[in-house]
Amino acid sequence: MARKPATPAPGFSDGAVQAPLPKEEPHYLGHRDRLREKFAEIGGEGLPDYEVLELLLFRAIPRRDVKPLAKALIRRFGSLAEVLAAEPARLREIEGIGPGVVSDLKLVEVAGRRLARGDLRERDVIASWSALSDYLRATMAFAPREEFRILFLDKRNHLIADEVQGRGTVDHTPVYPREVARRALELSATAIILAHNHPSGDPAPSSADIAMTREIVAALAPLRIVVHDHVILGRNGHASLKGLKLL
Repeated sequence: MARKPATPAPGFSDGAVQAPLPKEEPHYLGHRDRLREKFAEIGGEGLPDYEVLELLLFRAIPRRDVKPLAKALIRRFGSLAEVLAAEPARLREIEGIGPGVVSDLKLVEVAGRRLARGDLRERDVIASWSALSDYLRATMAFAPREEFRILFLDKRNHLIADEVQGRGTVDHTPVYPREVARRALELSATAIILAHNHPSGDPAPSSADIAMTREIVAALAPLRIVVHDHVILGRNGHASLKGLKLL
């Protein structure tokens, strides 16, 4: 009696070589390509903050879906600018953020500051108010602690030096008029612009801000060094003591 050919058991070959199933690429790879194409087509201004942050994270985290991480950062800090300005220790509090990501984000922050400062070089700072306010906003509006900065100018109102004179707490930075005067003389400055930030977000000057500004003006007047303005920065805007007629 003739035997019937044996039927191969399910999942086994009868001897023929089967082609391997195509390997599926992670779903986020296609998303990365689409986001890069979107950026190339419409530029960064057309992207929301979390998508710009995704593009920054692609390099540091090559094998992971970074959209949830980008959204978590925006949720925690509020905006792309505030993510970049955040202290490294606070960035590392977010799960998935390691030293490489922190380094990349802080590098972008430094590059942005230098780009903004480049617009002030070899220009009359007083006549370039838009560039000045953009620079100060990029430099200190989102800092988590108060910083007191002085821009030292020559007789043409060109920038000689830009220095942070002190860093304080969330609502106070000690400033000493004598030290401001000493440094202005060392740099042969004929004018200065004062600037500090309010981490609370509200740039309205306090009575202490006004009193301190007037003390510095009084200390510099005998030296014929002019205080052009005191600008206060906050995430909600900026205030000029000169514009408010408080200087």
